[in-house]
Amino acid sequence: MERHHLGSGRHRCSAIVALALLVIAGPTGCRNPQTFRAEADNAAYRIIDSARESALGATEPFTISPTERALRERLLLGQDLPTSDPASISSRHAERIEQWPDETYFESPEDRPDDAAEPAPGVSGVADVVSLSLIDALQVAARNSRSYQDQKERIYLAALRLDLESDAFRNSWTGVLDTLVSTDLAPDPSITGIANTESLTLSRRFEGGAQLMGMIAVDLVKLLSGGSNSSLGLTADASLSIPLLRGSGRFVVTEPLRQAERDVIYEIYAFERFKRELAVRVASDYLAVLRAADSVDNAAENYRRVGASTRRARRLADAGRLPEIQVDQARQDELRARNNWISAQQTFESRLDSFKSLLGLPTDAVIDLDRAELDALVNDTRYDFTLSEAAYDTQGDVPPADAEIELVPPTDSDAGPLEIPADRAVAIALDNRLDLRTAIGRIVDAQRGVAIGADNLRADITLLGSASFGSSRSVGSATSPDAELDPSDGFYSALLGIDPAFERTSERNSYRGALIAFEGAVRDMQQAEDDVKFQVRTALRNLLEARETLKIQAESVEVARRRVESTDLFLQAGRAEIRDVLEAQDSLLSAQNALTAALVNYRVSELELQRDLGVLTVDDTGLWQEFDPNATPQPEGEAGNG
Repeated sequence: MERHHLGSGRHRCSAIVALALLVIAGPTGCRNPQTFRAEADNAAYRIIDSARESALGATEPFTISPTERALRERLLLGQDLPTSDPASISSRHAERIEQWPDETYFESPEDRPDDAAEPAPGVSGVADVVSLSLIDALQVAARNSRSYQDQKERIYLAALRLDLESDAFRNSWTGVLDTLVSTDLAPDPSITGIANTESLTLSRRFEGGAQLMGMIAVDLVKLLSGGSNSSLGLTADASLSIPLLRGSGRFVVTEPLRQAERDVIYEIYAFERFKRELAVRVASDYLAVLRAADSVDNAAENYRRVGASTRRARRLADAGRLPEIQVDQARQDELRARNNWISAQQTFESRLDSFKSLLGLPTDAVIDLDRAELDALVNDTRYDFTLSEAAYDTQGDVPPADAEIELVPPTDSDAGPLEIPADRAVAIALDNRLDLRTAIGRIVDAQRGVAIGADNLRADITLLGSASFGSSRSVGSATSPDAELDPSDGFYSALLGIDPAFERTSERNSYRGALIAFEGAVRDMQQAEDDVKFQVRTALRNLLEARETLKIQAESVEVARRRVESTDLFLQAGRAEIRDVLEAQDSLLSAQNALTAALVNYRVSELELQRDLGVLTVDDTGLWQEFDPNATPQPEGEAGNG
């Protein structure tokens, strides 16, 4: 009967050991780095989608996976551009160390949303030139800009931190398997045995502050000499800790989780703000490159005009109708015009290289921007402002020179659609600026910090309870009968621990610091609000100034053209000097460049105003939707005051 009992014990032990091994190895034994990466992605993307829905009222595709066949890669390979390391092409091309654990990381997912989203200018050979429209540039920046990717990864990491905080309130399983072989030489004969111990531990923290820990352990010991006895040990214990005062309550216990949730929302706000800033910067720099290209054209045209004037001066001097000194003046201006033309070309190339770097493209790549974008801007009827006759009419009745000159201030009669009243603009910005919403949320965070600091000042009163039953086995007890789990033969205890809070110097200082942090958060919000108002009012002033400058420069170009034509005729009639012609041509060049600059500045000022109002919507592909001032914008989702 005894042998049968031991055999039964061993069978029970084998079953329990197998079960323990399955529980211990099950969650992780068949998983690899790829699986863990996929789990992290699923958790982070789920959190981001939920947080974006809560913060902004809508979701959009989001991934931190590198864009497949990005334009940078296609340019480097298609145009055979030099690189210092294969990683310059993409992370997939980086030389990997021998210990790299995740080979599938570099595989191309077939369903990645980025794959089909980026515009695909043809790059089939070294000499191909990639032409980018403004829309193309916005999309390329969203997939190649390094800072854009950095911002997305900030959201992802914040989501992982939230996932880790959530893990503190989940069931946590820990399994351990130990095998011990021991020999005791003291007795004669010596005793050699083997002990296998498997344990499974469950821990759980509850949102109210209680912490539960339970463990079950199985021992199987067997003598290898001095007999073949074996014995089974079973132990189980559980403990429960319940704070009754300090550190108790859902508000206090879940504060790290709540802050992690809000940090994800703040990162989403920051990303949305960044997208708008990047879109405006891309558009501004794109138009700046086209403006530089227009300056090259203007400089070339001026170079030709001055060259023609120099030839004309030479012929007039040969005919005895012009002093030689004026020919030299013309030649000097021709040399200056050539220098300006070369300088304009270099400025254009430098701006283009800088723009390529902004997009995350190689600066030595051959790309071309669509100059039709500037032509469309010039022909846009929105910028066809009517010139004020009172200010610029020189053909009508002219008052006496000694008459008082009336300074006519700008009016809103020919204002653009975005030149809205300042009070309305400020109200829109206060409702829509996400950075201001973050600053307001920080005040709530600081108030919770004060409440937590006050809780830390309270006394510690903790109720501890524990229970254990069964008995363990070692090689020395291999001859003992198998153990059984019998709650009626267990050990139970309860303890009430009280710390009356005699010493709370550190907590006192932390509490006072939390109050100071709250005041600082209020000041930061006040500063953020004042900054928003200042930015909006400045943007409106810039828009008005840009409009007036555009009107003035348009008139200036017309005046300069008439001056060039008239001085050229006067020169041929002998009623003007070559210097008059050269100065008129130089004035025309300056006026043409200034007009293009004024038009670009007005367009950029419109975009900057929408950005500062917080109403320029930019989607995940980098494309924007501009603000309709005739429609009332709806504020995006709130972060909450929890």
